[in-house]
Amino acid sequence: MRSLLLAGGRSSRMGSDKALMEVEGIPCIVRVATALAEAGCEPIRIAVAQPEDVEKYGEVIPDSLDVEWVLDSVTHAGPIEALLEALTDPLIADIDSIQLCPVDVPWITSDLFLELEKTLGDDDLLAIPADPRYTHPLLSRVRPSLATHIGEDRRSLRLQFAELEHSTLLADEDILRNVNYPSDLD
Repeated sequence: MRSLLLAGGRSSRMGSDKALMEVEGIPCIVRVATALAEAGCEPIRIAVAQPEDVEKYGEVIPDSLDVEWVLDSVTHAGPIEALLEALTDPLIADIDSIQLCPVDVPWITSDLFLELEKTLGDDDLLAIPADPRYTHPLLSRVRPSLATHIGEDRRSLRLQFAELEHSTLLADEDILRNVNYPSDLD
């Protein structure tokens, strides 16, 4: 199993790099990467915006994790571009599915990733986690063939994914919660 950890954002609302923000003394990127590894979602492809991010984040990522670094072809183009690049990589042509995850969900658990894998039906393009109010497309389990369906469409992934054949996993909103502002860490 593979995963794509999205760490190429600007963190403009946070005011500092979300990937390095600590929750209970552990940087967000380490918390998320560890949850992915514990679920067997390695190698973990970490998409970053700039070459210096590899060095910066690499300093905190444990050496025990199987990580592949990839530089976004267009800096800060957004998650759709990073997702398309990952899904069209020839190295994943024979992979059944990929676990997506943004860097800003420090309370995410390996159990969620394992449940998403079980939830992904044979005819589904993806399995989307949801809480009672929202779906969380950047935490979806996706099949590589999804790339042909999103292609040039630049609407939000929430809208696009809702139109595709998928399964939904209802999950605890506390583990799906992302960090956008300093107050979100309280």
